[in-house]
Parts: sequence; structure tokens; C-alpha cells
Amino acid sequence: MQKKFQLSTLLSEQAKKYGKRAALFYRDALSKKWFPISWNELYSRAETLAGALIEKKVKSDEKVGIFSPNIPEAIVADFANYAVHAISVPMYATSTAAQIEFIVNDSEIGIIYAGEQYQYDIACEVLKTSKTLHTVVAMTPAVDLRGVKGGISWKDFMALGEMHPNTEQIAERRKLCSENDLVNILYTSGTTGQPKGVMLHLYNYAEIMRTHNDILSLLNDKDTSMCFLPLTHVFERAWTYFCLQKGIAVYVNRDTAGIATIMPEVRPTVMCAVPRYWEKVYAAVQAKIESSPSFVQKLFRYSIKLGYKRNLDYKRYGKHSPLSIGIPYKFIAKPLFNKVKKVAGIDNGRLFPVAGARLSDEINEFLHALDIKVCYGYGLTESCATVCCYDAHMRNYIIGSVGKIIPDLQVKISSEGEILLKGKTITSGYYNRPDANQEAFTEDGFFRTGDAGYLDMDNNLYITDRIKDLFKTAGGKYIAPQLLESLVSDDALVEQAVAIGNERKYVSMLIVPDYTALEPWAKNHGITWASRAELIKNPDVIAAFENVIAQKNEGLARYEQIKRFTLLEKPFTMEQGHLTNTLKIKRKVVNELFAKEIDAMYPND
Repeated sequence: MQKKFQLSTLLSEQAKKYGKRAALFYRDALSKKWFPISWNELYSRAETLAGALIEKKVKSDEKVGIFSPNIPEAIVADFANYAVHAISVPMYATSTAAQIEFIVNDSEIGIIYAGEQYQYDIACEVLKTSKTLHTVVAMTPAVDLRGVKGGISWKDFMALGEMHPNTEQIAERRKLCSENDLVNILYTSGTTGQPKGVMLHLYNYAEIMRTHNDILSLLNDKDTSMCFLPLTHVFERAWTYFCLQKGIAVYVNRDTAGIATIMPEVRPTVMCAVPRYWEKVYAAVQAKIESSPSFVQKLFRYSIKLGYKRNLDYKRYGKHSPLSIGIPYKFIAKPLFNKVKKVAGIDNGRLFPVAGARLSDEINEFLHALDIKVCYGYGLTESCATVCCYDAHMRNYIIGSVGKIIPDLQVKISSEGEILLKGKTITSGYYNRPDANQEAFTEDGFFRTGDAGYLDMDNNLYITDRIKDLFKTAGGKYIAPQLLESLVSDDALVEQAVAIGNERKYVSMLIVPDYTALEPWAKNHGITWASRAELIKNPDVIAAFENVIAQKNEGLARYEQIKRFTLLEKPFTMEQGHLTNTLKIKRKVVNELFAKEIDAMYPND
């Protein structure tokens, strides 16, 4: 019988079990080397910080903010909060002052942990006007405190806990902990309007741990995980908690932009990621194939065909492939795939959960052909991550689906085609938002996901699109934009794509080229340019993208086909307001900001 999951005692229990063994690793910014933090040290730091929180008069059920990139101190802060029966409110490191001000005011935060200078400065800006915020703790030594009243270094804040351990008070707080405790408020960035605070209770996490201990039973404390996505994201947060309770050592990655360099340093056995990561891996492999001598290209393509047959036609269904496939796979394809995986740092990979957006069938199949164990799934903040996923042993998964529903979660499809959820992993609602709660739940208590989809006879779930994202052309045809965007973004020349066409005669698209691929392509084709604005107006470049669109249109219905497109010089970014913190397109914003470019694609409207 599994022991009940408890956040407030997790570190102490694991420290007793593992002691000096590494719980976390962090990468030193100067030496670029990875250093361990033992279970004993992690627990000790969290207890010291808990003592400081008691000293600062943090009450039971008080909200404490963590505004930081991925650093070990953010994990320490989380567990210190749980030790004193406080509620962790994580915030995306890229959030603006207005977003942080809203969260602080909405959840009445008194203390914020700020990771780096950017976060510290914004928190201090909010501190000036907030009625509740009184302390900003700078978590990294390089932060300049600017002489702000209420600003304090991590070292000095920890010193409060060292001088005043408050051991008895912490023990009393732990006695208050129960499975009904609200432990997190996770503010969803939202594609429209103000963020909503998703309430996650201990019972949500306990249930997700229980089910995952069963469905991911092949993982153990010999595994290593790369903490790549922001810990504010429920996917990484729940995954990291899962790893910690399994005794899996977690490499805390601070440098998301440098992940391609960092992965070969660590070579983790597990890592959760969004599809964009694997799209880049796919593009890099394809670029490597294209730049290889013709003989090597033929060898690659032959090996990939073998991989499709062996891994998708046979291994997927628990069958042994015939010798005509198995032998050349073993001696030709597998060694080649291992070299590719080693370059990417995924050669030790045992399981790579992926969710958060649509993973194209083409890339999904390709990764499995190379025997990269991508465990595709679907989830939401409101479902404490996983709703469904592929079998962890990579058996009987169906390309096109997002896997089977996890045990004991009720899923049904409404008459409008919306996916509805009910179970212990589902949020109790949005903090301070009775209006949103009324809209979010059906009369019989099912949560409305906002996603359209369907279930097959074997309990596999298929996502068609976001209901709110679906648009209708002037001809009355419904279009699923994410499907089109994912299809076009699969191409090596495309970085980002946004489908347009609501109440228009046809579908068009705004496309941001992947300049790391386009510029070398242009040089190889003898194209010269003085700026990217000039490059994307070059007739040969436009013709190359016309070819991309023509290829993607082949498998689409006539009303879905992309008739026109516009190449953009600069990418869609969070800073410019085009994207949410989870990199989803803010369609209303994009339609407003690029109205001129969009109107130019409809000259007769």
C-alpha cells in the first residue's frame, strides 16, 4: 500500500532515506559545471527558511509568492512554505509589473521571493504601492538590492532562520496539514483578460502522484531528470514533485535558451517538455540529413524506414520484427540513431513526457521511429497536469490521440463536443472568482476544459482544437487554427505561424521564418540581403515558402487550405504581448497589432 503523499514532510522523509545522496543539481554560471545538493542539505535549507518565515510572522494559510526562473532556491522556498502551512503562489519569471501587481493584490501576498534582478526590480516596483507586500527576498547573490526598504538578500533572510530556528512552531504548523489544504494558487496567463488563480489542494497532488506511481512504475531512484520547463508551469511542477517523491535526482536548469548545449552535459533519463522542444530536435536532425553527403543521406533514410517498420509496426504492438528488419535495424539503424541521440543528449532517455500543445503526427511518428520514447499526453493547470497519456512502456499507443485517460478520472464529451472532467485531480475552482467558477463547471460538477475532442472505444482521447480558438470562414466552414499552425510549423524554415480567417473568405497565415535555417539556405542559394526585412521580400525566399504552403495544403480540405501568407521580420514574443507565459498565441492581440498585414491578404474584402 502506497504511503499518502505529503508535501510538508516530503523532504524530511527523503533525507532520512537518502541522506547525503544528491537530490538536486545546479549549474554554476561561471564554471558551467554541475554541483549536487544532497537530500540532507535540501531539507536543512528548507527548515532554516521555514524558521525565517515564522520569524517574519507568516501565518498559517498565508500566501507567499515565488517570482523566479528555475533555481534550487525556488524549490527550497516552496517546501519551506509547505512546512509552515503557507500557500505557494509561483509566478512566471517573464511576468510584467502589471501581472505581478494583479497577483499580489488578488492573493494578498506579503512576501515575494525574487530570483534575479529583473524579478527583484519588478517586485520592488509593486512593493511601492501594494497594501499587503512588505518583503522582497533576492534569491541570487548578484542582485543589487538598490537600497529598497523591504528588500533583503537570501543570505540575510536565511540568517533569520539560523538565529531563530522556531523548531517547535514549525512542528505545530505541520500538525495542521491535511489533504484538504490549499497548497498552490497557479495563475494561468490566459489568452484574453486577467489571469485566473487555479486552486490546487494537497489532495490534487496526492491523487496525481498515486496514479503516476502506477502508470510510471518503470521509473525509479536510479533515474535523473532535467527540470527544463518553468516550475511555475503545472507540468514541470507536478513532474518535479513526482521525481522528488520517487528519489529521482533533478537537474535544475536555469538557462532555457542554452538547453541544446546543456542536454549533452547531463544526458538525463527523463524530462518533461512541450512539443516545441521536439520540433527543434526534429528540425535539427532533418537539417543534419540534408547537409550530409548523398551516401550518408541514403543511409539515414534507409535507417529511418527500418525504424518506422520495427518500432511502429511491430514493437509498438509487442511483436518481434522479422529478421529482414530486425538484423539491419540492430547493426545499421540503431547505431546511427544512438549517435544522433547522443549529440542531442537524449541517448540515456527512458521516458520523455510531452504535453502543453499539439505534437504533430509527423514528428511524433519520426521520434518513435528513432526509438525516442516520447510519452505524448494532455493536461491542464486545472487538472493538476495529466488527463491522459501514452503507455509508458510505449505499447499500443495511437498516433493522432493523446493517449488513454489516467485511472479514476471521469471524462465525457458534451453535446457541443467539449471535453469535461471530474475527479480528485481537478481543481476546486478559481481563487476569488465565483463568476468564473460558475462558468467553468457543469451542473453535475464536471469541469469544462474549453477543448474540443472525442473518445474512442478504447478510452483514447483525441483533441481537435480549443473551442474558443475555432473560427468560421465567411463560407460558414469551421477551422481549427492550431492544427494548421502545427502543420506549417513542422517545416524547418518556419519558426512560428498564426492562422487567420475568422469571417473571411479564405484562410491566410502570418509566418515568422526560422532565421537560423533560412539565412544559411539563402546563402546557399546565392541570395544577398542587408536586413531580414529585405530577406523576406526576396522573390526566391517567397517562392520557397510558397512551396512549403503548397506541400502542407495537399492533405487539407479545400476550405482549410492556406491561400495567402505574409512573412514577418520579428517573432511573436511575450514581451510584446503576442504570447502568453506558456507561449500560446493571444489571437485577439495579434489580429489587432497586425491588422494592416492581415487586411493586405484580403484585397477584395
